[in-house]
Amino acid sequence: MHEARHAGGEGGRYRRKPGRFAGDLDDPPGSGAAAEQPVKDARSRALPAEAVTPRRRALSPRRRALSPRRRALTPRRRALALAAALLLGTGDILAVVLAAACSGAATTTLCNSQTFSVSGGAYTIMNNEWGSSAPECISTDGNAGFTVVSSSIASATNGAPGGYPAIYKGCHWGACTPGSGFPIQVSSIHAGTVTTSWSTTQPGGSNVYNVAYDIWFNQTPTTSGQPNGAELMIWLNHNGHKHPAGAQVASNVSIGGHSYHVWFRHGRWNTVSYTMTTGATSVTNLDLRALVADAVSRGYVRSSWYLIDVEAGFEIWQGGTGLATNSFSVNVPGGG
Repeated sequence: MHEARHAGGEGGRYRRKPGRFAGDLDDPPGSGAAAEQPVKDARSRALPAEAVTPRRRALSPRRRALSPRRRALTPRRRALALAAALLLGTGDILAVVLAAACSGAATTTLCNSQTFSVSGGAYTIMNNEWGSSAPECISTDGNAGFTVVSSSIASATNGAPGGYPAIYKGCHWGACTPGSGFPIQVSSIHAGTVTTSWSTTQPGGSNVYNVAYDIWFNQTPTTSGQPNGAELMIWLNHNGHKHPAGAQVASNVSIGGHSYHVWFRHGRWNTVSYTMTTGATSVTNLDLRALVADAVSRGYVRSSWYLIDVEAGFEIWQGGTGLATNSFSVNVPGGG
């Protein structure tokens, strides 16, 4: 049985400034990438039909004239039949209960900008609906994943998204996951220092969204608000006419075994976005060092700054129901 409960959170902490996404709509659309088995009751299986011989059809007078004793169950037989029926019924009920106990898990629903700690505190899931007031909620079973269970977001596609439901490790606007291994100074990021894996479900259709990491750098080790260094985004995919903020500065760049287009916007903080040239639904052991080094070489991130947070989620402009993070991990040597 599923137990639904709601977790509280503060809305204002997770809002970003509107207007980040004022890009044109001239991008080509991106690629978007179980019915239950009926339970068969063993008692309902039809037995094979048998041919009825004339001998079987022609019952003798003796067999037709059965005594009342033979036609009616005796009290003993009736008691045995009732016990057998109860035993079979109890077995069915027990099987249902056991199946529910094995497959069920407590589910937490998050709406607006509510947050919830998962995987023993290693990660935080946030609904983060910062740009819309339309009904939109996600759910999680307490593991490092979540699903957008409902969304009526209908934001203009030439502006900011309605929200960014996501999971993160590190410090987001001063809310930190314990023992994360962050902050890490950029100059100390080497091969294998920070790796991440992420698996998603993407519904496609008329929904407009991206599937993106949001990685934040601050000029000092900590901050209680908006990071003042840079935002590095990695777009695995998108659905609908969307592209990152700013202007495209490079195309088909090979970085760490993947091909990207590179976008950049300068504002109160730098935003550099790497969009995979071939859309993906998952990455495994993605090493952030190569991407961070590329951003440093372009002057968008400084070696003296600090990596404070790795997030993964979906910026939603329209719809979004069915988007899901199936699994997520960030590995930092010495971190949780």
